[in-house]
Amino acid sequence: MKVAVVKERYPGERRVALVPNNIPQLTKAGFEVFVEADAGREAGFLDAAYIEKGAEIVPDLSVVMEADMVLCVRCAGADHEAGAAMRGKARSGQIIIGSCDPLGQAKAIADWAPTGSILFSLELIPRITRAQSMDVLSSQATIAGYRAVLIAAMELPKMFPMMMTAAGTLAATKGFVIGAGVAGLQAIATARKLGAVVHAYDVRPACREQVESLGGKFVELEIDAGASEDKGGYAKAMDEDFYRRQRELMASVVAQSDIVITTAAIPGRPSPRLITADAVRGMQPGSVIVDLAAERGGNCELSQPDKRVVENGVLILGPTNLPAEIPNHASQMLGNNVVKFLGNLVKKGELQLNADDEIIRDTMVTRDGQVISERVSKLLNG
Repeated sequence: MKVAVVKERYPGERRVALVPNNIPQLTKAGFEVFVEADAGREAGFLDAAYIEKGAEIVPDLSVVMEADMVLCVRCAGADHEAGAAMRGKARSGQIIIGSCDPLGQAKAIADWAPTGSILFSLELIPRITRAQSMDVLSSQATIAGYRAVLIAAMELPKMFPMMMTAAGTLAATKGFVIGAGVAGLQAIATARKLGAVVHAYDVRPACREQVESLGGKFVELEIDAGASEDKGGYAKAMDEDFYRRQRELMASVVAQSDIVITTAAIPGRPSPRLITADAVRGMQPGSVIVDLAAERGGNCELSQPDKRVVENGVLILGPTNLPAEIPNHASQMLGNNVVKFLGNLVKKGELQLNADDEIIRDTMVTRDGQVISERVSKLLNG
């Protein structure tokens, strides 16, 4: 079976779907691996390294799309322009695997269906024990949480640790992390390692133990979170009265913080609005907010995707693709996720599209000319 890796074309996307060390695992499993020229260059992986590990370099997208299976970081709704170019070359029965933003861009998934290709969206991998090694959202969120703190540290006009010097004592930076998922927990760990005092909040009370295990202090808000977590382990959307009360209680914690990292997201929904413009104005000038939910509208009222906003001396950043800023390790993690996914999809050299397999069923979004994902279909018909 021939599998090919696309060179990413999305602006600023520096990751690659497989790294050279992934190639022997696939060739041993019976795959022939093709890599588009310079696909890994931006992540620090040259063509020669792929060749050394057993891959063949091919010149362009047209040749890539001749493979039985095509691997990409971004596809369909996650990259409209390149997704359209790939879609025009896709054929019936061909397997395309990548991040497709199916819940945010359902129409883009519908556009793929007529090709007859089998499109797998890696964001939909279920949060079950067997799929942990394939979970691209978690692996890339780890990178994002780490990077967000480094950005805040560079922008903040203070140092993170408490320092006692002959010139006086410097107080430790106060950090506040909103959302204790994978990105939030990594942000807590990174900020603590740099010496900050870190508080954290999550609508799911069960996150307290994880926050405290990393040295953070869990923020208690006198508000009933109720059923705040779905069966997949993600935070659920709550009603507006809940968010209004949450914003009011959170404003005082925000005001006392030097840096705020927000990570709260609801799959397929706009990001919950947690920090108002008034709360931002209550912060000290020089403070920094890094809003990791900016792509879906932002947790902060003033956030704008990929822009710097300054309000009353407070800097608000809304980066939308932090993993691409650390492309080497992000690609290594992503490549390992993809190899594990392929290992579940192809066994003993045979493609096994087993609809009873929860991983395959949940991630397959198009097949035989139809959108077959229930979640995507509901969005299209809703």
